[in-house]
Order: sequence, then C-alpha cells, then structure tokens
Amino acid sequence: MPSLRIDAPALSARISEDLLASTLARLLASGAAASKPELVRTSGLARSTVDAGVRELLDRGVVRTQGYQQSGGRGRAAAVLELDPSYGYVLVADCGRHWSNLKVFDIRQHPVAEAHIQIEFSNGPDVVLEAIVAGFRELLSDLPYRAVIAVIGLPAPVDHRDGSIVRPPFMPGWDRFPVIQYVSEALGCDVILENDVNLRALGEARASTEFSGPLLYVKVGTGIGVGIVTSDGVLMRGADGSSGEIAHLKVTGHDDICVCGSHGCLETVASVGALTRSMTGAAPATPTTRDERDLFLRRLAEGDPEVRASARRADQHLGEAIANLVHVINPHRIVLGGSLADADEELLATVRSIVYQQALPISTRELTLVRPALGFDSGAAGGLVLGIERVLAPDRLMVADRDVGRTEDRLRSLERER
Repeated sequence: MPSLRIDAPALSARISEDLLASTLARLLASGAAASKPELVRTSGLARSTVDAGVRELLDRGVVRTQGYQQSGGRGRAAAVLELDPSYGYVLVADCGRHWSNLKVFDIRQHPVAEAHIQIEFSNGPDVVLEAIVAGFRELLSDLPYRAVIAVIGLPAPVDHRDGSIVRPPFMPGWDRFPVIQYVSEALGCDVILENDVNLRALGEARASTEFSGPLLYVKVGTGIGVGIVTSDGVLMRGADGSSGEIAHLKVTGHDDICVCGSHGCLETVASVGALTRSMTGAAPATPTTRDERDLFLRRLAEGDPEVRASARRADQHLGEAIANLVHVINPHRIVLGGSLADADEELLATVRSIVYQQALPISTRELTLVRPALGFDSGAAGGLVLGIERVLAPDRLMVADRDVGRTEDRLRSLERER
C-alpha cells in the first residue's frame, strides 16, 4: 500500500498549540516531511514555531527521532522525525455482507497484523460485533501497544450523529443499534463508524499521488452503492449520510419489488443479489445465501452463457445510471469495484462505453474510469486515513494542560520573528 495523504488543518493567524501540533504531526504522518527543515518548507511556518511544535510532540510521545538526514550542503545533518508507534494502533474493520477484513496499523501507516473472518450480518449486531472485537483482541494479544482508535466500515447507511446504522436491508436487529458505543466499550478506544463504500472511495483518493477530484467509487456487489470524495479530498456524505444511494434509482421497464419497499430500483436488476435470484429463480427482494452468490460469481467468471447474458443486461443498466451521475457530479475519476466488477471482466468496458456515449463531452473530457488501484485494500486504506486524521486532530492530541491565552501569545510572538 502506498503512503496515504493525510489532511492537515488550515492554519490561521491565531495558531494554537493544538493546531500547530496537529499540523506538524499530520505532515509527518503523510510523508510530506521527515525533519524540522522539511516541516518549515512544507508548512510555511517559521523555524522557531516549528521547533516549538516539534518539542511539544516529542514531549508528549507523539513523535520520535529516528536517525539523521544527510545534508546536501555543509550544514549539520537534520534529525529524522517520525510518529512514535508506541502512541497506539489504528484498527480497521472493512466489512462486507459475509466477511470482515481486519487490519491493525501503527500510527506510521505500517501494517502490523491482519485477519479475514467470516460473518453473517443476518445473525444480528451482538454476534457480528463480538466476532469483530474478538478478532481484534486476538491480533492485539501479541503486540506491545494499545489500540488508540478503531474504524468500522459497514455495508449499510450510517447516521454519523449517533453512531448507528439506519434501516439496513437483510440485517435484522441492526437499525439504530449503538455500534460505536458497543465497540468502544469492548476495545477501550475511540471508534469511527463509516459506510463501507465511503471507506473505499477515500482510500482510492488518498492513495493517488496526483489527486484531482471529485472521485466516485461505485461498488457493485450484493448491493450497489457509491462513495463520493470531493475535489478537496474529503468524503461527501450528504445532510443525513445517505449520499451515493444509487441502488434506488428507477430503471425504466422494470417493476420488481426492492428491499426498500419500492419498485424498479437499480438494485433489483443489476446487483449480484438480483442476478443470483434470477439464476436460482427466487422471488424478488428475498435474501440469497453466500453459497448461491459464490456459485453465480463462479459461473460468471467461467463464462457460463446464460449467466453472462444476464450480467450484460445488468452492465447496461449500471452504465446508464453512472452516466446520469456524471451529469450531476462531473467527476474526474470513477472507480468500479465490488464482487461483480471482480468477476465480470467486461463490466468496466461496457460502463465506459455507455458513459462516453451518453454523457456530455464537457463532462467526460477529463474523466477516467478505472479499477481500484488498491484492489481489496481500498477500504482498509480509507479507514486508516480516517483513523489517523481523528487521532491527530487538534482536539484529540495528547497535549499538556496549559494557559491557552499565554500559549497563543507566545506562538504569535514566534511568528512575528519570521
């Protein structure tokens, strides 16, 4: 996994000690700087201000020195700075309907442990979340440091105001269940809850060395969803966290009932769940088993004519829906992922062809449609970004109690020395 870009807070004239420490820590976290001279160049702050911020980070155990940089001139070699792994681990659970990919990273973005566990969301939140917690506890049992934050990506609409998910289909008992509270109490750390496709979108955006948004991550699996990252590199969740719900766009000429209770939704004709029901002859909006979906995907990958024909029709509907998104959002990049995209080698080419045919030229002249650059790790990367940015936020860093007014006066005085 490449080094992921970590956003730093915007600086202002009234720079507080928290804001200074957060900015410097995030620049180190993203690899944008690795020494005090590089922090000065990258941040635009005075050397004395950077010195004060680095001392605070060293004193609080957020940063450590690790060797020296060789100077290109005759000056003294600069100490190499990096985030101290003892500060704590970032845990990421990237979950699909039937599995959870668990990863443990140190604060430097280094992966230190991982596991892939089977889960069934239909078994209810207590069973699923306990399996995730138990998996993390086992991974942490042989590691020297504590978890500082956990990021949980779930395949369901997320209400970020109360840390729960809202009316998820085929997931009895999950509506408004206090996911954040449950995991936080079990693991003893802060917790972020996020939609799974949002994590994938953020991971792809932050892994790009020359990002120019907006970016859309279209996940086509058991369900269908879109994660949106703005040109500023941040998630667009919408007013209630429900942006990107393209599964419920209407498809002309189709009237099958959807899990949402409506009829003719895109998910009823183009998701893996819908295609699996078509293969087995099951009624619309009924759950499908993991074995049935695996059989469908296997037959598709092997070139079964009947299954491939149904997939071609789904590809057409997906292409038309994505072309409409291009008119509304005008993205710079669309990433097509999920189990259907993995198994159907023609999906990307079909969608690309339809988008370029149906969308206005002004909306597609800079547009690229690609597969996930990070593959299966897109969600873990997005979770890592969210975790590090939360841990290193100005109001979260472990800084000493102090007189805020006196500290701000001292830092402003240092800035005037520039």
